Amino acid sequence: MRTWQASAMVNSDFLILSTMNCCASRRAPAIVNVRVKVRNSANQLLVFVFDVGKKAWKSYDWTQVTTVAAFGKYDAELMCYAHSKGARLVLKGDVPLSDIVDPANRTAWIAEKVDLAKKQFMDGINIDIEQVVAEASPEYYALTALVKESTETFHREIPGSQVSFDVAWSPKCIDKRCYDYAAIAEACDLLFVMSYDEQSQIWGDCIAMANAPTNQTFVAYDDYITMKINPRKLVMGVPWYGYDYPCLNFSQEGVCTMSKVPFRGAPCSDAAGRQIPYSIMMKQVNNSMSGRLWDAVQQAPYYNYKDKDGMVHQVWYDDPQSISYKASFVSTRGLRGIGMWNGNLLDYSDDPVARQQTEDMWNALKPNREKEL
Repeated sequence: MRTWQASAMVNSDFLILSTMNCCASRRAPAIVNVRVKVRNSANQLLVFVFDVGKKAWKSYDWTQVTTVAAFGKYDAELMCYAHSKGARLVLKGDVPLSDIVDPANRTAWIAEKVDLAKKQFMDGINIDIEQVVAEASPEYYALTALVKESTETFHREIPGSQVSFDVAWSPKCIDKRCYDYAAIAEACDLLFVMSYDEQSQIWGDCIAMANAPTNQTFVAYDDYITMKINPRKLVMGVPWYGYDYPCLNFSQEGVCTMSKVPFRGAPCSDAAGRQIPYSIMMKQVNNSMSGRLWDAVQQAPYYNYKDKDGMVHQVWYDDPQSISYKASFVSTRGLRGIGMWNGNLLDYSDDPVARQQTEDMWNALKPNREKEL
């Protein structure tokens, strides 16, 4: 078995990759350089997958995957396999911002991550910092510096590596994350836009709504692009999970009023519900009191069910239909790619129904797929 480590960019289609023997021998691995075709060339749609551990990755659609962000325990087998398929495997990067206001601490953190990437034969880093930041604060400037310095160091130490940064679904200080989005986008290779959890701050009626309403999602990308951020720096993140909301009141029109759970200044939020994987919802929807319903305004599916105590719940989620609309937007708007949180949330069992549902979710990532639905 072989593993591949990016060491130099050759052109848009090839990377020079170092290979090492991945067998169980404790001998020092033999390193050689080879020319390997990669699927993340400048003109190809990126498919960016977050993996949270275990072995679901063995069932991913590797004909599409270009980058895997490893958010679970390090898995050398995953690293070997991803590289054998021409895909990158990148680290997770998170740090309390108060720790890296000091430039020396920032430099030390970056050096530690680069060293880890080299030791684990990885190809970059996904910086996932979702902390509150006030505009023009010390943390505001430190965060931008962290991204810039991380990118410069990774590119220098691991040529051909990729540095990405996760941002909220909108640049409008969502959840009090008032970052310098334009400068951060300029500093790194990609922004992964987390186009989900869009009800984290509800300022109007405290009712259950879509996790990622389609039109609201699209407008937010226009907001990013209006900030002079190149669309080719933006990767759209879609949710492979939904929200299950207990209804304090369920109207005849099907409106679910939920508990008021404040979040970062907002009086109501999606914290009133719980996140639920797509695999679980698919087992539940057909036995629900409503079956699958479709909201034409939000362009999202949902369903209603009663729990064992008789309380009505409303579940909002994304499925192949809603995701395919977003994948087409990625193509027509010229974004860099699409991805999901997270790859582990589908049912990869041998059950034929589950297998088809999983295949449909992967296929929905392809542009213009909605024409087939």
